[in-house]
Amino acid sequence: MKVLHLIGGGDEGGAKSHVLSLVQQLGKHISVKLIALRPGRFAEDAKKMGIDVEVIRTGNIFRDIRLVKNIIVNGKYDILHTHGAKANMFGVFLKKQTRIPVVSTIHSDYRLDYLNSILKMYTFGLINTVSLRFLDYYVAVSNNFREMLIKRGFPPQRIYTVYNGISFDTPVKLIPREEFAKKYRFPIEPGDIFIGILGRLDPVKGHTVFLDAAAIVAKKYPNVKFLIGGPGDDLRPSLERRADRLGISDRVFFLGMVTEPYSFFDLIDINVLTSYSESFPYVILEGSRMKKATVSSRVGGLEDLFVQDENGYLFTPGDSKALAAYLIELIGDEEKRRRFGENLYKAASERFSLKSMTETQLGIYNRIMAQVAQTKRDGKKYDIAILGYYGYRNSGDDAILKSIIEQLKQKNEDLSIAVLSNNPYETRTYYKVQSIHRFNPFIVPAVLSKTRLFIAGGGTLIQDGTSSRSLWYYLFMLHLAKTKGARTVLFANGLGPITGKMNRRAASRILDRMDAITLRDTNAYQELISLNVTKPVIKIAADPALVLTARDLSAGLEILRKEGIPTDRKLVAVCLRKWSKVKNAVQILASLADRLVTDYNAVPVFIAMQHPHDLRFSEKVLRCMRQKGYILKERYTVDETLSVIGNTSLVIGMRLHSLIYAANMNIPMVGLAYEQKVGFFMDSISQPYVDWNENFSMEKLMKNIKYVWENSEKIREELEQIKPKLEKLVTDSVELTLSFLPGMKD
Repeated sequence: MKVLHLIGGGDEGGAKSHVLSLVQQLGKHISVKLIALRPGRFAEDAKKMGIDVEVIRTGNIFRDIRLVKNIIVNGKYDILHTHGAKANMFGVFLKKQTRIPVVSTIHSDYRLDYLNSILKMYTFGLINTVSLRFLDYYVAVSNNFREMLIKRGFPPQRIYTVYNGISFDTPVKLIPREEFAKKYRFPIEPGDIFIGILGRLDPVKGHTVFLDAAAIVAKKYPNVKFLIGGPGDDLRPSLERRADRLGISDRVFFLGMVTEPYSFFDLIDINVLTSYSESFPYVILEGSRMKKATVSSRVGGLEDLFVQDENGYLFTPGDSKALAAYLIELIGDEEKRRRFGENLYKAASERFSLKSMTETQLGIYNRIMAQVAQTKRDGKKYDIAILGYYGYRNSGDDAILKSIIEQLKQKNEDLSIAVLSNNPYETRTYYKVQSIHRFNPFIVPAVLSKTRLFIAGGGTLIQDGTSSRSLWYYLFMLHLAKTKGARTVLFANGLGPITGKMNRRAASRILDRMDAITLRDTNAYQELISLNVTKPVIKIAADPALVLTARDLSAGLEILRKEGIPTDRKLVAVCLRKWSKVKNAVQILASLADRLVTDYNAVPVFIAMQHPHDLRFSEKVLRCMRQKGYILKERYTVDETLSVIGNTSLVIGMRLHSLIYAANMNIPMVGLAYEQKVGFFMDSISQPYVDWNENFSMEKLMKNIKYVWENSEKIREELEQIKPKLEKLVTDSVELTLSFLPGMKD
């Protein structure tokens, strides 16, 4: 493998450290070359490190692009890896001219670059913002930055994370303290405590916060000196004036560019970072290398390193008072400074080493090469496209999608997945997959034509009980995917009822063309047989959401407390939906909730599985209650809802997935079967339910509740015993589905 790294060459600080150390280490494993687009210190340091580096700067940008192109073509490079605005711009042109994949490492928030220069912001900054959209792959230097890129619309499956890393084993050459102080022109006196911040002088670095905190600290500790290291002639005068206004100009020393960072960290007692935005700053790792107590703003991926009050302190960006309070505490506690430094060194050396950074990057290159090779073979961009009732804020369908994606990723984490959703932004952000609007008439066919395997996943999609329009939509999408050349699977679906003659004929014809159909219950299987569907592989599965569990019950407990719900009594989750087939439904359900209070001294908690529809209906019921009930007003994620239900003693559910959530968490339950799917599920796990229709019986419902309440431990044991069988049905369905993915390897 041959990789060409391209960078502007004027970089200092973290980006410089990352690129030089990474390229040097990569050279031990693959063929790698570095091109700098300007001469200077960056290229000189690269040569000193033994890196194959070449400077290209003719004064004509198009000539420079052509020269880089020739290097790529003649050197037969496999990947172009860019760093920074100018290199990213070059990457856009070179991608088209060389047809090799272009990867860009995003070292900082590109929207916050060049804040100290309006001209640069609207030239280099704008060019970079646009250029990034046209590249192929992205490397974020923290998961925090990866999340940021996803929220801004970058394709999740093409964003990787490589944390910055340094060598914790290589001996560090240090300048004696006195010599360092003499070089950078600041005094050292016995008993001095030094607090330092190292980084370029830029508004995004928050040096004003550092100075404001310093002014507070200086009033309490006259022996504290503050060191500010880093280049930035444009901003330095204003910072010096601010220090003067605060009355600390004799305690604050501006060192300028520091060429011996480890000597800086060796000298200081407390390392500080005050940035408003960061990726994963090297100055934190370098400080940890010297075992320095650290106080930092809560930015970038630092929460992945720091444990509050164990190995450092994090504060809200811009909060100078909080920073000052932490500094005052550490100044007065030498033992805590020592302990923080030791703990931070241990955490950083275990997780953010140079070896780990290099191995992760090599793995990404290999994954990219495999994806590129597969696309060249079949012209497809996506491994899998998934369609269902997604993007409608329905917790049950969210759970189905979450489970499908997790199950697929467990088999192969490199799968490229696109989801057709009614809310692409939410879907992309939450599930970390590419998402497009399910009704986009232009993009949907294009995506399906580039998809290897199409999955209609979970729920009861093929039915006309809700509407024929919904049925025809899903049938059409299955047909379209098939005509576009994708393998097609109906995954873990309910099926039916389908009553219309035309609907049945269409369903029969289209479903018989599927590669495989897995069904979540035997009733759905019987409906499929009645449609005379015989050609696909047909298997009984289970609802995908059945494999989900909440690992952290404390999260649900915190939600309950936040919403003002008492947790000192047993809780009963009541999950309802509006349904017109029961007269006086609101009054009946309010009476039910009242009896939970009077008969069992329980706390009824209404949980909306679909926002805002179920919330509105539940509020009507709550208003009709005579006793005190509660409602979860906010919308919560699948994991959060599972955690809430895990803190209850009983679930009374109309929504199917409220009952599935209960089964997941081994919580006793009683179903209100408004549709046959609810009854089918309750029968499959041998749990009680009553019909929620014109045949509804309050007496039967209360009898079932009494039984479940009095036999809760027995029921928990029964549910625990059933789960492995259901989970195997789901995993078997996943394996069958993936067997139709061309080129799939376990």
